[in-house]
Amino acid sequence: MSHSSPLVAAIVVSYNTAALLRACLRSLRGCTVPLRVVVVDNASRDDSAAMVRSEFPEVELLALDHNRGFAGGIAAGLAWLEGRTVGACAGDAEPPFPGRSISRFNLSIPYVLILNPDTVVHPGAIEHMVAFLEAHPRVGLVGPRLLNPDGTPQPAAFRFPTLLMTALDLFPPGEALPGRLYGSWWHGRYPQERGEAPFPIDHPLGACMLTRAEVLATVGALDEAYFMYCEEIEWCWRIRRAGWAIWQVPAARVTHVGGAATAQVRWPMLVALWRSRDRFAAMRGPAWRLAAHRTIVRAGMARLTLRAWRAYLQGRIDRDELRARLLAYGRILRL
Repeated sequence: MSHSSPLVAAIVVSYNTAALLRACLRSLRGCTVPLRVVVVDNASRDDSAAMVRSEFPEVELLALDHNRGFAGGIAAGLAWLEGRTVGACAGDAEPPFPGRSISRFNLSIPYVLILNPDTVVHPGAIEHMVAFLEAHPRVGLVGPRLLNPDGTPQPAAFRFPTLLMTALDLFPPGEALPGRLYGSWWHGRYPQERGEAPFPIDHPLGACMLTRAEVLATVGALDEAYFMYCEEIEWCWRIRRAGWAIWQVPAARVTHVGGAATAQVRWPMLVALWRSRDRFAAMRGPAWRLAAHRTIVRAGMARLTLRAWRAYLQGRIDRDELRARLLAYGRILRL
């Protein structure tokens, strides 16, 4: 990795994932474009920060004193790259985005790679994504082809949420709805993911995204009001509305473990997921769509509550697990 005139700045937000972070940072050493890597550690309790300091002297470490979430961690990394105090608001000539926590950043580095710590970037992946952005000036953001650890394809391209997609999530096909709907266009997926040609999408999975500095200066970064989940959906919604296109570049390959940090707190993360989905639905509007979304969620939580009681009465879960599930579903109902 070179620090002379970096072409790409990679920001990796970590939280208690030291072993996975090590593999991720090792994979970045194979990148042939000039790369500047910043690890933002969200107050991990493991040895993530110490590991970065001792094993990756070429990586810049920003160790936060509290967990700011994914979008907050990215904003801290961008402020670091810009040379600003972490948490300072961008000095926009016009008022920043009302009622939201979005900052703009003016970077000298042309491209920014947002990367999860539970990824391994294959040789040439960053190069393929940079080349695509260089060749297509109206594309503001690209994502790679994601792979599971066993090498099988992982869904990485999605349509913006619809009411049908919410229903399919809460009433899973095969259980409550026809199984063939799952993983289809109706469930927000792209059949083009089975091919090798680049194609336009609504948004990628947030595990790996390459964007332009120009997007961060005009559209702004991820909304820090999202602590976890949906932040990349809302960001790509803004990017698309500003006139940029978003594509997947299948030649770029990245292995993604998935859920490494969030699995540590399963039920609180379920609440965070639906809180973020509700926030996006409210931001997106209109009022009738938000009302319909909330009606589907309420019905889904009622169904899950009945399933939890049935599992408990059948001896498949214990009292503590029942309590945890009912608490989570109740909190989602009260959102």
